[in-house]
Amino acid sequence: MLILASASPRRRELLAHLGLPFTIEAADIDETPYPDEDPRAYTERLARQKAEAVAQRYPGATILAADTTVVLDDLIFGKPQDAADARRMLQLLQGRSHRVITGVALHSNNQTTVESEQTVVTFSQMNVEMIDVYVASGDPLDKAGAYGIQGAAAQFIPRIEGDYSNVVGLPLARVRQMLHQAGLL
Repeated sequence: MLILASASPRRRELLAHLGLPFTIEAADIDETPYPDEDPRAYTERLARQKAEAVAQRYPGATILAADTTVVLDDLIFGKPQDAADARRMLQLLQGRSHRVITGVALHSNNQTTVESEQTVVTFSQMNVEMIDVYVASGDPLDKAGAYGIQGAAAQFIPRIEGDYSNVVGLPLARVRQMLHQAGLL
């Protein structure tokens, strides 16, 4: 049995593309970064903690967990706390390139393997009105970095370097490779 340790509808949709049956069981962990924690280490730590938290509830199951963060100048952008926080993030991201890092953990046979993927995303210049309209749509409020590349924010992203599905929240090529190495694909 494969369990996706995530409540994210985007991760659920992406994982479904691999054609494996799975169930959903969200993990509830503290996602506060440690002081001066490296962004890649942060996402990998959270993915591991999510997988292991769900594994405790389902011994013997195979657990897949992920955590995605947006990083600008080594500053970690999680999900915005409110509309004002989303506005602040988008103002900082606009006109610049940033990194999207997803840590992925696969817990199988009492072992947890953790890897990560990084994609560089470039935002166009955005004026205050564009940001306000996007924030008012509600779309950025539940997404790391206050945007979803698969939705309306795509109009502000002229370039990415790397795995598109990573920016959505689950790097499918890497996940497929991890599942294959674990003998599940």
